[in-house]
Amino acid sequence: MSEEIPIHRYFIIHKPVDMVSQFISPDMVNLLGDLNFDFPEGTHAIGRLDNESEGLLILTTDKRVTRLLFQGEKKHNRTYLVLVKNVVSEETVKQLATGISIRVKGGENYISSPCKASIVTDVSSLYPYASDTREAYPHTWLLLTLTEGKFHQVRKMVLAVRHRCLRLIRVSIENILLGDLKPGEVKELEEDVFFRLLDIDQNSK
Repeated sequence: MSEEIPIHRYFIIHKPVDMVSQFISPDMVNLLGDLNFDFPEGTHAIGRLDNESEGLLILTTDKRVTRLLFQGEKKHNRTYLVLVKNVVSEETVKQLATGISIRVKGGENYISSPCKASIVTDVSSLYPYASDTREAYPHTWLLLTLTEGKFHQVRKMVLAVRHRCLRLIRVSIENILLGDLKPGEVKELEEDVFFRLLDIDQNSK
């Protein structure tokens, strides 16, 4: 008798700010289960966003995805739209792109890997959900694409170049885009589309 292949489901959501990337918590916090969607049993988040961060979050019942996406040899891109305090110079953008020293867990200094970094000047047309009242004060919107994810790495990187992170929105993971999903919205993807957009092997065990 052939082994039955489990049927998994794959979702993307626009995680709102002030929500943790989990379904269960001992703390009084907003949870993924509070979203207006009936997720199947066994659904969990891949590549979590902290409570204050927002944007693209992957959910699935397929336990392979974390290993295939983050623990394999191939590096996968994650892109963040970041609102920081004050005006960022082009020289600072180059610093972010080439790698800077940040403090990681354990108190050690770590040099971030080279990444893509740029200033976004037309945020309202490209990312309409990014409108923010703090834009009335000196600020800069940055677009950072990383292939690694140390704890609070993006926030630590911009702070290391003397700019405080005011808002952090993940807009893509590989070729899966946040697109026009509004905060709290859920979209289900077909399995073959999901794996193709993430550029990982659908047949891996």
